[in-house]
Amino acid sequence: MFEVMVIGGGPAGLSAALTLGRQRRRALVVDSGKPRNAPADEMHMFLSRDGFPPAELRRLGRLEVAGYSTVEIRDALVTAVSGEIDDFTVEFADGRSERARRLVLATGQVDVLPEIDGLATLFGKGVYHCPFCHGFEAADRPLAVLGGDFSQSMLALYLADRFTKDLVLCANGGLEVGPELREALSRNNIPVREEPVVRIEGEDGALTIHFASGEPLERSALFHRPGQRQHTDLAASLGCELLPDGCVQVNAMQQTTIPGVYAAGDTARLAEPPGPTPFVITGVADGTKAAIWLEQDLFRASVEVPIPGTK
Repeated sequence: MFEVMVIGGGPAGLSAALTLGRQRRRALVVDSGKPRNAPADEMHMFLSRDGFPPAELRRLGRLEVAGYSTVEIRDALVTAVSGEIDDFTVEFADGRSERARRLVLATGQVDVLPEIDGLATLFGKGVYHCPFCHGFEAADRPLAVLGGDFSQSMLALYLADRFTKDLVLCANGGLEVGPELREALSRNNIPVREEPVVRIEGEDGALTIHFASGEPLERSALFHRPGQRQHTDLAASLGCELLPDGCVQVNAMQQTTIPGVYAAGDTARLAEPPGPTPFVITGVADGTKAAIWLEQDLFRASVEVPIPGTK
């Protein structure tokens, strides 16, 4: 039996594994090889690694974790998890299974994009979701935002405030906001195209947005905040409480509502506002926190001293 099973080999999972390895815990990291940021060429706001390729960070992280003999990394897909604290069973797609005393869920989320021709292909390569991650590189160029709801309209206002004075909101079938937000868009000289978007083509720096009617729109980059869903239903199958946005609820020690199960990265968050901060650097921090408190949980269980304030 492993002491800890870390499901997910992204920044959060590898960070948890690194911490556990340094405490000489016998741990298994299971990586399906499908990171959320795979389309991105660069990551940002990571001190000492600003502009670094996410795939390279993952490669280096795996090398560092592999330096700890008590930690194993396995490329595999987890299909089911069951059990309870001190005896979880994890099943894999190849029919094998393993047992562990504790679990760290770092499975991440999946972006759910509108079904527009070309959008998925360009996501991360001309179509971007985050002004913190990609706004600086797109600054002072003609930009567009896709979507007509409150979130996309506020994104348009933010980009116009921080990065460009040439921005068009492509409402993709209609602007679904109140009069105050409509007035704010007008006041900030943000034109709105309400025709449905049918196709996006080109590359970063030279996109063409095609509508159901009217002239195409030439832009340097397009921003869109997609919806998200859990990458797996493992947390739900264990009975972990989920928040209204689908994130796994955790406390300040990254514990879920199920004893022995921790969660880290963009798969989980605190219940309190302001909501998720799905950045690489915060995922690393979450993974480290989860491993530190899990380590203390295992240690205190061995000497029969519970962590104050926990069940």
